[in-house]
Amino acid sequence: MQGQLIRFILASGNDVIIGFIVALFLVIAYFGFRMLEMMYVFKRRRPLYIHLYLRLNRLSSAQKLILDDHLSFYKKLNRKQQRYFEHRVYKFIEDKDFIGRQGQPINDEVKVLISATAVMLTFGFRDYFIGLIDTILVYPKSYYSNISDGYHKGEFNPQLRALVLSWEDFNHGYDIENDNLNLGVHEFSHAIHLNSLKERDVSSGIFSDGYKELMHLLSKDEELRLRLITTRYFRDYAYTNQYEFIAAIIESFIENPKDIRSQFPMIYKKVKQMLNFNFAGY
Repeated sequence: MQGQLIRFILASGNDVIIGFIVALFLVIAYFGFRMLEMMYVFKRRRPLYIHLYLRLNRLSSAQKLILDDHLSFYKKLNRKQQRYFEHRVYKFIEDKDFIGRQGQPINDEVKVLISATAVMLTFGFRDYFIGLIDTILVYPKSYYSNISDGYHKGEFNPQLRALVLSWEDFNHGYDIENDNLNLGVHEFSHAIHLNSLKERDVSSGIFSDGYKELMHLLSKDEELRLRLITTRYFRDYAYTNQYEFIAAIIESFIENPKDIRSQFPMIYKKVKQMLNFNFAGY
């Protein structure tokens, strides 16, 4: 009996040692990978990898048809990228609470198109969930806000972790795809910007660093600042504050990539770096 107890203790001790060695190896591997990726990001200004999934979820045929009919960005992706895009839309829908206001129905079209807008903007990110958003409130038209005492088409409220959209105005953003006006892109850009200041994932870091570099570029290059103002390339509202400015720039980048690249190549390059957009012709 005593011999069995000794053997049990020794065996248990070996398990503890093995467990400790495995845990130590995993910790070393994790920090080794982080160090390797930091070096890669410093040199390349993009994550070491973006897409890594155990299983790809599929949208229903009806949901996929919504993407085909309404989102030209999706149609520009190759087949493999489209599968990743569908998976991310599926997971984004699963992750967020969609709530209709003033009788607005929450159907597949609402969920798919709003989620696809978020996925489009973060398609170059590894973490695409935009953690600052828990809830997406959808009104049929512009709505009255007690906070601002006025009517809104959309807004992002980080305190409530909520994105609010007028469905009518959201759709207008995709009716004309080259007018630099897209409500969904604009409001999600606000959320991505603020999220990048809070999160510590690699994509948020790249976005945040790129934004600082862009602001530094604009502060130092007086000629570029004057051209932005005198050409009135962005609507006046873009110059309200830094958050509106970057949202307006991203709207133009998404809707008119060739135009902004030809007129303001340095701004185009910096936004492309921030979003890690290396697909769909960007």
